[in-house]
Amino acid sequence: MKAKIVFASMTGNDEDMAEILEEDLQDAGFDVDCSDVSFTDASDYLTSDLCVFITYTYGEGVMTDEIADFYEQLQELDLTGKHFAVMGSGDKTYNEHYCENVFDFEKAFLACGASEAIPPLTIENAPDDDDIARIDQAAEELAGKLNEQ
Repeated sequence: MKAKIVFASMTGNDEDMAEILEEDLQDAGFDVDCSDVSFTDASDYLTSDLCVFITYTYGEGVMTDEIADFYEQLQELDLTGKHFAVMGSGDKTYNEHYCENVFDFEKAFLACGASEAIPPLTIENAPDDDDIARIDQAAEELAGKLNEQ
């Protein structure tokens, strides 16, 4: 199984999440390619079985330019037959905007015809030990879901 992880990270929190997930999926037997959104085209998902997007939400839900560009590219794809997962970090002081971009990408993947493999995983700020355990669990669920096909 091939997995493509694309991450957007301003502070390093989401890059950390991507690296943890990448290692977990490799341990589960996936061929994983992981890259920064600034150096990735959404069409890279077309050659993968599992499409993962990990993002932060800036302020009150505003997508920064590199995230918005990727979002627009993603909306042009047909990902029927692909599975996806979205994850990301946010700051709960922004209340209703907490991790808003994670849910924006969930909707975009669904609109592209991809199947949601697991519910969105959100964390506040940097991943702590509990969050790392949640990422590990998410990887286990992803592997189980995709390997049963």
